[in-house]
Amino acid sequence: MSKRILLKNARLLDPATRLDRTGDLLVVGETIADVGTLENASADSVIECDGKALIPGLVDMRVQIREPGEEHKENLTSAAHAAAAGGITSMVCLPNTQPVIDDQSLVEFIAREARKIGLVKIFPYAAATRGLQGKELTEMGLLTGVGAVGFTDGVKPIASAQVMRLALSYARTFDQLIVQHAEEPSLTNDAGMNECEWATRLGLPGIPAAAETIMVDRDLRLVELTGGRLHFAHVSTADSIDAIRKAKARGLNVTCDTAPPYFTLNETAVGDYRSFAKLSPPLRSEADRLAVLDGIADGTIDAIASDHSPHDQDSKRLPFAQAESGAVGLETLLALTLAPVHQNKLDLLDALAALTCKPADILRLKLGRLAAGHPADLALIDIDRPWRIEASKFKSKSKNSPFDTLPVQGRALRSIVNGKTIFELES
Repeated sequence: MSKRILLKNARLLDPATRLDRTGDLLVVGETIADVGTLENASADSVIECDGKALIPGLVDMRVQIREPGEEHKENLTSAAHAAAAGGITSMVCLPNTQPVIDDQSLVEFIAREARKIGLVKIFPYAAATRGLQGKELTEMGLLTGVGAVGFTDGVKPIASAQVMRLALSYARTFDQLIVQHAEEPSLTNDAGMNECEWATRLGLPGIPAAAETIMVDRDLRLVELTGGRLHFAHVSTADSIDAIRKAKARGLNVTCDTAPPYFTLNETAVGDYRSFAKLSPPLRSEADRLAVLDGIADGTIDAIASDHSPHDQDSKRLPFAQAESGAVGLETLLALTLAPVHQNKLDLLDALAALTCKPADILRLKLGRLAAGHPADLALIDIDRPWRIEASKFKSKSKNSPFDTLPVQGRALRSIVNGKTIFELES
């Protein structure tokens, strides 16, 4: 007999259906069986929610896990624990590992190890080009067959227009997604800072916002040419968002995501060479930050991902130009996304949709919903709970967060995957 678990007296929030009401949810085995007022439901165990919000588990569509190859920075187990603590029940890992995830055995390795760990669901992207070299396409059909949910060159752009055209066309054969890090490489450098007055004062060469927009404009034309499915990762500039907005209005099959740093911080967070604020793409202007918020609010930006990019101390505590780019984000994704909700700049269900059903839909995964028949992947959250981000307490192996010591509101109290509690916040 399948175990029956009743979650009682919850604020049920389902962004996919705009549900926001008090009620109960019944889990039978690994599946949601019923949602509503379930006064007479029989259950083997009852979880009292005390009016806290019960939402679909977060679906994080952009995570660097570092396994295989750099397990000292992060591995599948540590990333899974960190994700669970953040209310994330599914995540998709990038292929820029050592070796690169560009063949069937490595895609199968990720899936197999995730099952062994038995915590959050981990899905792999496969490399779009062999070795992430931007030249020869991978065997997308075979990789799709063993579980790849999309194709990307990770933190590298597919720089060649011809290769991108072929990738979009080939992926379309399998109804697959190409994910692009939109950055024109000839306009970038290792400085990792936005081109602005602040960069000039610091003596750092800047990366112009146009580096992102030029690549977005090019790739939108290639989508129009091929009819492929394209997703832009971590968009950060007003012009890029405007171009994507217009492309969607024309009916192009394009989606995009952003990450919390791009609507929470601007270029001044770099301060005096603060390497923990060195990201890729770099933190942009205040006008760009506000444009990202507007893009989420009007639905141009489909999803919010953690863009989790763990680095050890030796990689970050270097002169700014030499430090690695990126920040950890699994354990802060929920709270940072709720911040503009508390500031009345984002609607609650819109913000949660960008963390749940929208990324699930982009990836064609049956996740991110509070509905009968869907997997019982759930997060019980306290939307208003105040806490202070303390990077030293992260479950992630790496602690490189630009948000260390920031006071926030909103925290996961319990994470459930396939009906099994995988995380419960200590009181």
